Amino acid sequence: MRVTVFGASGVIGQALLPLLAGEHEVVAVSRGPHDTGDGIRWVEADVASGEGVADALEQADVAYYLVHSLGARDFERQDREAARNVSREAALAGVEQIVYLGGLGGGDEHSSPHLRSRRETGERLASDGVPVTILRAAMVVGKGSAAFETILGLVKRLPVMITPSWVSTPTQPIALEDIARYLAGVGGNDAAIGEAFDAGGPEVMTYRQMIERIAALLGKRPRIVEVPVLTPALSALWLELVTPVSASVARPLVEGLRNPTVAREERLQRLLPFRLTPFDDAARRALGGAELGRRRQS
Repeated sequence: MRVTVFGASGVIGQALLPLLAGEHEVVAVSRGPHDTGDGIRWVEADVASGEGVADALEQADVAYYLVHSLGARDFERQDREAARNVSREAALAGVEQIVYLGGLGGGDEHSSPHLRSRRETGERLASDGVPVTILRAAMVVGKGSAAFETILGLVKRLPVMITPSWVSTPTQPIALEDIARYLAGVGGNDAAIGEAFDAGGPEVMTYRQMIERIAALLGKRPRIVEVPVLTPALSALWLELVTPVSASVARPLVEGLRNPTVAREERLQRLLPFRLTPFDDAARRALGGAELGRRRQS
């Protein structure tokens, strides 16, 4: 099977590529040049403008769409246009399936713009008739994940945290390795074509509990004080001061934190059964053994 992966150079794309390369002919797509190797052929294309998309999809059976415009001023419009470009070219190329990683939540009028945009992107990808398989996930626990790095930044830098009420919102994070395994498993899988699945990890927790558990792994005990009002704009600026994530990325993420992101069904686990990684194990891998040891000593 020939597989094209848009967003291949991102955190999830890098975890997915080795799983696909062992079984399929893989075309990895990014906006910049990469060295071809390890059974993966890299090509350049820009989904925003549509340039190179048709060539990247030539003879593809399955296309993975792992792209988002988070951080752009008009990310909602850019995401819609990018998805439309891929949808159109995938239909013309005869692609049999698009696999899209979306987000949990976003299904009602109170959802944040970020979560709504993730849902709309999936709808746009299906607009030209190619069956779309959607995996909906909350925070991905892995090195480089913007949401995980935000939480880690808080733990590292703040012994006392004045936090908005979203720290009590329930969520269901999933390990990077597990979401990559799910993505690989639905590609070309007849039972998954045209379906949407919730992809959650084995534990439901609040963001406060997540902060406390990462802190415990690092040998820290931050004090957390919740306040009832802290606007998304102020929250984003606050996060930018103490984490490596810019306000343009942090604000849409923060707006989404007020919405519960918990799996409502378990069909994906039944379709692709394997032992999901506990949160603490996933966090340890994201932190890295040597780095974890240094931080505990600091």
